[in-house]
Amino acid sequence: MAQKPATMQIGIIGFGHLGQFLVERIQKEGPEMGLSLAFVWNRNIEKLKDSVPEELILHSLPEFPQRGADVIVEVCHPQIVKEFGAQFLSKSHFLVGSPSALSDPNLDQELRRAAKHHGKTLYVPSGALWGGQDIQKLNDCGTLTALTVRMSKHPSCFRLSKHLLSDWSEGEGRRVIVSGPVADICPLAPNNVNTMAAAAIAGSTLGFTGVRGELVSDTALRDYHVVEVEVTGVDGFTVKTVRRNPAKLGAVTGNATYNSFWSSLLVCRGHGGRVYLC
Repeated sequence: MAQKPATMQIGIIGFGHLGQFLVERIQKEGPEMGLSLAFVWNRNIEKLKDSVPEELILHSLPEFPQRGADVIVEVCHPQIVKEFGAQFLSKSHFLVGSPSALSDPNLDQELRRAAKHHGKTLYVPSGALWGGQDIQKLNDCGTLTALTVRMSKHPSCFRLSKHLLSDWSEGEGRRVIVSGPVADICPLAPNNVNTMAAAAIAGSTLGFTGVRGELVSDTALRDYHVVEVEVTGVDGFTVKTVRRNPAKLGAVTGNATYNSFWSSLLVCRGHGGRVYLC
């Protein structure tokens, strides 16, 4: 009889739709998968009261070391990555659900140093990025020359700064909101461009300044999000993928991304002081 894997203690930071999905799934399937909840934290603690046992609620985030999590999963906001990422890595492996935070080169280097120094791993979930590992292989071989990610959604699905889409109207059709280096797009839409950020990490030789992104509002996309990825390599090599991810109207995250994130969590067993796309 095969032995069950040793239990891995998981801390969840954030209790939005994705955080709720992960907590519920760990509670239901965790014992068979070798996962157990160490704690759950949310900025609004009241939101946890009817869904999370009191003993698992972390009331003060700086007290996370007391819970002994093997892996901390952030699914709330890039600001948490900025404020606590290095601290998390001093105690645990860290799955960063808001990799748009890594568009800040200083923060990126700080977290990489912390992972190396403490022998922990900074995990970046591929999320809605189809073919991320293939892009990473091309990158590691030194044959990646260009990478573009276009994300198209109904305007109600975007959470943008600077009032970039405040004047949209139903039935207007397709509108390019912003186009350019991913480094410039991440601060404008930190909750919408984690797929682009994952691409920039997979294609690290190009990075956030070399990978191109485009956000498109389309009122016709009422039932799904569209992610188009175009990869260019040497000697005329090209690949273009189009991913249609079913999503409720107004949802930031498409349905299939939840299961992708769950799969990423299952591989978090430690890879020795590095950044790992999963």
